[in-house]
Amino acid sequence: MAFTCTIPATPTVQQDEETIRITRWDFEPGAVTGWHEHGWPYFVIMLTAGTLRIHNGTDVSDVPLAQGQAYMRPAGIRHDVMNGSDHPIAFVEIEVKQPGALKELSLP
Repeated sequence: MAFTCTIPATPTVQQDEETIRITRWDFEPGAVTGWHEHGWPYFVIMLTAGTLRIHNGTDVSDVPLAQGQAYMRPAGIRHDVMNGSDHPIAFVEIEVKQPGALKELSLP
């Protein structure tokens, strides 16, 4: 149901509060996150161009993404993510723990 994990991806939590968690993910070629489910809606912003190989429990698909490209997914997504590129890649993941609270946030 998941990729064989011989090289784990490296998460670095940059911010973790009541409303939001921001994590940078760094992947060597072939590195994987491990099987997981997202409990909150989330955004991903690619820091480097690369191919995310996604295993959804049934199918595997390669998703090429450009540097700076972003996407959003709803809560409940279950998958394993592998770096399908021949070079290291990185992205920032922003999980929205309390979507209704975002409109209340103010910039410093």
